[in-house]
Amino acid sequence: MDVKDGRVVKGVNFVGLRDAGDPVEVAKRYNDEGADEITFLDITASHEKRDTIVHIVEEVAREVFIPLTVGGGIRKLDDIYALLSVGCDKVSINSSAIKRPEFIDEGAKRFGSQCIVVAIDVKRSGNGWSVYLNGGRVDTGLDAIEWAAEVAKRGAGEILLTSMDADGTKKGFDLEITSRISSMVNIPVIASGGAGSMEHIEDAFTKGKADAALAASIFHYKEIDIVDLKHYLKSKNIPVRL
Repeated sequence: MDVKDGRVVKGVNFVGLRDAGDPVEVAKRYNDEGADEITFLDITASHEKRDTIVHIVEEVAREVFIPLTVGGGIRKLDDIYALLSVGCDKVSINSSAIKRPEFIDEGAKRFGSQCIVVAIDVKRSGNGWSVYLNGGRVDTGLDAIEWAAEVAKRGAGEILLTSMDADGTKKGFDLEITSRISSMVNIPVIASGGAGSMEHIEDAFTKGKADAALAASIFHYKEIDIVDLKHYLKSKNIPVRL
């Protein structure tokens, strides 16, 4: 769930956002429909240099009984504590980790690696991929594969890997970068950006070697039912929780 101005939104390639509902109502629906986890990303918090909307996170946490990961505007340990204290299970850090990589170490040491998800937004650049920050607005010049290796080494518990090129296109995940990072690090990788069909989700696991697949548009606009998707994946011998 990408959240802007208190509403769930979805765009294409990180732009052209359109409304997808109230975050509390959307989260409750996914909880009831069988999602395994919910990721709540306050997508303009870092760019606007403000804190995450904790009050909305608290409302969401009251309604869901599955793991909740929250990201956006998390800059210090107190921010992590504030979110964990209102009911989220994990935090996702991105821009703050790039600007000060030691923040990953500090968060893992204080709260445990299982709480620290590092989001990596990537875009193809020549023969490789560059890392972007501030909701995909700034090219850091960092090599995505090298950054993923550092993130894992510093104690991140998971990587949320989003392809900006594929985001919102519904044409499938960037399986090449997903596979390369998944094969290299010893922590779970969540594939994000591009899900448009059940086959795309299957590919994320089989060809992308991801440990989880994140999707937004296909669920927000009820194009694919979560339970149907899980049965499809099970039929392809991919372990799922039913």
